[in-house]
Amino acid sequence: MHIAIAGNIGSGKTTLTRMLAEHFHWTPKYESVDYNPYLSDFYNDMERWSFNIQIFFLNKRFLDVVEISKHDDIVIQDRSIYEDACIFAPNLHNMGLMSTRDFENYSSLFTLMSSLVKAPDLLIYLRSSIPHLVGNIQKRGREYESSIRLDYLKGLNALYEEWIASYKDGKLLIVDVDKYNFEESPEDFGTICDLIEAQLNGLF
Repeated sequence: MHIAIAGNIGSGKTTLTRMLAEHFHWTPKYESVDYNPYLSDFYNDMERWSFNIQIFFLNKRFLDVVEISKHDDIVIQDRSIYEDACIFAPNLHNMGLMSTRDFENYSSLFTLMSSLVKAPDLLIYLRSSIPHLVGNIQKRGREYESSIRLDYLKGLNALYEEWIASYKDGKLLIVDVDKYNFEESPEDFGTICDLIEAQLNGLF
């Protein structure tokens, strides 16, 4: 079984992935952001590196989903393959930071690759306000994230909401992380676990 956690930069995907993996004894699959050779260059010059970074992410995400499909146990993934194509690449294109030629090339490749893999059995979307995202990004203190533009985050948030509103590929659970402080509140984390179990009861 494949469970994916979706959400904007700083919404808490990695933390919740770790906590749920430990709680339910699931196998975690983390996003390898620290090993992306384009990240630092991208945040310093988004227009120059937008296509490169999206192709890198698409390749890594596709390989992750292929690997997950071979597991017999339950795997929980930090970010889904759909977010790059439905949120990040369109946001760059909308902002004029990715050319139409590159965007169409990328979208064509995503369509082909996504047709070869199965959607997650459950998608957990972490909904977050911009101030909450900014606070988390500042708290974790990654140097390459210090230059993230506010309009970039706002554009991502808007596209996330559009995508989730039309998501029909499988079961969906929306968690408002402004309301549920799962990292610091055992009660809030317990509530999220209960919501997940209620969703999964229909999958077995």
